[in-house]
Amino acid sequence: MSETPNTPWWISEHPVVTAQELKKRNTRTVSFGIAVAMALIAGIVGSIAGRTSANLDSKTNLVSTKSVIERKPDSIAGIAARVSPSVVSIDVRSGQTGGSGSGFFLDSSGHILTNNHVISLAATRGAKISVQLANGKTYDAKLIGRDVSYDLAVIKIQVTDAPALQLGNSDDVQVGDGVIAIGSPLGLTGTVTSGIISAKNRPVTSGGGTSESSFINAIQTDAAINPGNSGGPLVDLAGAVIGINSAIATTDSGFGGQSGSIGLGFAIPINQARKTADQLIKNGTSTYPIMGVSLDTRYNGIGAKIAEESGAVSVGGPAEGAGIKPGDVIIEIDGKSIATADEAIVTVRSHSVGERIKVKFQRDGVTKEVSLKLIAAK
Repeated sequence: MSETPNTPWWISEHPVVTAQELKKRNTRTVSFGIAVAMALIAGIVGSIAGRTSANLDSKTNLVSTKSVIERKPDSIAGIAARVSPSVVSIDVRSGQTGGSGSGFFLDSSGHILTNNHVISLAATRGAKISVQLANGKTYDAKLIGRDVSYDLAVIKIQVTDAPALQLGNSDDVQVGDGVIAIGSPLGLTGTVTSGIISAKNRPVTSGGGTSESSFINAIQTDAAINPGNSGGPLVDLAGAVIGINSAIATTDSGFGGQSGSIGLGFAIPINQARKTADQLIKNGTSTYPIMGVSLDTRYNGIGAKIAEESGAVSVGGPAEGAGIKPGDVIIEIDGKSIATADEAIVTVRSHSVGERIKVKFQRDGVTKEVSLKLIAAK
């Protein structure tokens, strides 16, 4: 979410003259003539219709239908009807700047899960968070906690009967499974789009290398996702949440430098989000796993290279204990090939603190494999 003035980014500060409006202006001088012509045509048609109807049987009845479209509970319409009341629109304002996003209820007591980048102004500048429910009611929200590393945050409103969503199992989703995204793209609340799971385990990095960079082992979908969908749920065809819509790929075109949906949307797997949300609700903070190394982001070869500098391997950390040294190049983690530093970080963070992983690396042309136990980042 980028800082924006009160006027939405997709609305120009200056009047925009469309081709249609130009056409209207150019034809204004003959509009009266057209109106007269249309009236004449209508009169002629009416006269003909009147004479024709006189020849019809006066007892002729028009046929109408009373059929009702049946929408099954497992249809997209049925799922959307069940899920939409649990999805909220989030607005964050600090003076003349702010932005918007989406979120959904985790429990009946009003805890809402969303993206960190949606509410970051509240944490960094004390911005006000307001939440609009599907029924139109608006509440002030309190920031419970956020995790920059996973781009997740929990906020809360004062209610006791919130319609919480069911959380699914993101490990079980398969490429080709149908999914539905619900949120407030461009401020259009309650928008529903559908698609499929396009890929799993996509390493996605946001934040441009700043202190608030997030590393996500994402689910990729072709369901239309646009700015404002961030934080909303990606649900399966049972209506269970399998991901948090967080990022889109763009082609650097379109209004405001954003091209909108091009069929490449990314969601944080709900299994990771659930763990982080639980920590934030209980402690107000959360943590993520590390192996105790610093990676060389300038390395252009295949793999993730341990930086060749003092402190690149943490003293007493898991990597040092396993025999990993500066200059080693990680090429595989738990059987997953590693091509870049970002892939290594995302793969490690897809695990939990305390889990044991296998790391394959190369040193002086020799490939080695070690096992180590992940620890929590400080």
